[in-house]
Amino acid sequence: MSLPTRLLPTPRRRAAVVLATALTVVSTLLLAPAPAIAGGSHGHGSHGPDGPPWTVVASGLDNPRQISIDESYSQHYGRRHGGDHGRGHGYGHKPVLYVAEAGRGGDGACVEGPEGPACFGLSGAVTRVRHGHQARVVSGLPSLAAADGSQAIGPADVAVHGSWYAVTVGLGNDPAVRLDIPGGERLGTLLAGRFGGGQIEVADLAQSEADEDPDGAGPDSNPTGLLTTHRGFVVTDSGANALQAVSWHGDVSTLATFPERLVPPPPFLPPGDIPMQSVPTSVVRGPDGAWYVSELTGFPFPADGARIYRVVPGQAPTVYATGLTNVTDLAWHGRKLYAVQIAGDAGLLAAEGLPMGSLVRVDRDGSHKTVAEDLPAPYGVAIDDGNAYVTTCSVCAGEGGVVRIPLW
Repeated sequence: MSLPTRLLPTPRRRAAVVLATALTVVSTLLLAPAPAIAGGSHGHGSHGPDGPPWTVVASGLDNPRQISIDESYSQHYGRRHGGDHGRGHGYGHKPVLYVAEAGRGGDGACVEGPEGPACFGLSGAVTRVRHGHQARVVSGLPSLAAADGSQAIGPADVAVHGSWYAVTVGLGNDPAVRLDIPGGERLGTLLAGRFGGGQIEVADLAQSEADEDPDGAGPDSNPTGLLTTHRGFVVTDSGANALQAVSWHGDVSTLATFPERLVPPPPFLPPGDIPMQSVPTSVVRGPDGAWYVSELTGFPFPADGARIYRVVPGQAPTVYATGLTNVTDLAWHGRKLYAVQIAGDAGLLAAEGLPMGSLVRVDRDGSHKTVAEDLPAPYGVAIDDGNAYVTTCSVCAGEGGVVRIPLW
């Protein structure tokens, strides 16, 4: 599936038989056919008896992940949900949206990925949604996916300022595996370029994980969430369980690591607490200037087990909110924080078929109010003009989309 690596324990941490069992369970859940969102490309769907409908604004995407708004647009209208280079919002104007598509792999070399065999291709992309039209404005990016194109790992997040863009490209593996993938050297990196122009590698985040191993758990890298700052970038590495700072010159340093926790096992495993990885997925800047980091959690993905961390550079992370489930992205709207739960309140292991998730507003005490539910495998969120834009079917090749959800 398209989720970050370390969803499941590695052979270093768990017996091989446990890993095989867990992989089978999760793969079965996510290989089910994707449900269509009602209304086609411009229709409406409902998400509960008390909530407003959503509107589909983009469709036909390959494993869509994070979504961003052009930062120059946000600066021009003087509004943004997350302060310095967050996924901003303006009022009275339609935003220009950019979606990172993890692609659908290809017919290149195949390796064992976190969810099974994954084959390489240059099908990753960035899609722009503007004035009701969508177009791929960056293509040919690295992608690893299952044979049917689902469960992809590739472009994970994108930041745009006018004609300039930056994009994280995932890996979901030991960086050394890239040696077995001809053409795969850009997996696990941060790339930047100009639309219609050239592209450079800003930093090799996977190699940095191999060199530094900030969480001390062995080499495993999957760059995901991305934010720009006046000094460069801030990136979540879901494999390294770390928040990384990247300078404009490509220097990588660790801002924080997120701890492993002991949790009860699922019913199909023997009794006794097991270690669970954090798996940070996204980073936004809050109205107080701190970084806020979402947590997917690794196997066994317990319901209500995910957290949101608050990070102040130079200090240990603190827990901002608890009681969430498998969070993939965050967005501030004023002083209100919104989160995407890819599997809703039940958790990934409880999902039947494609996980159905939700958008929730998170309160400081960890409680949350559902804004929209029954979204098929939602992943990224951006907020503009009182509307949330959420990517859906994030584990689907050719069936992903973006929906607009009114917040009031």
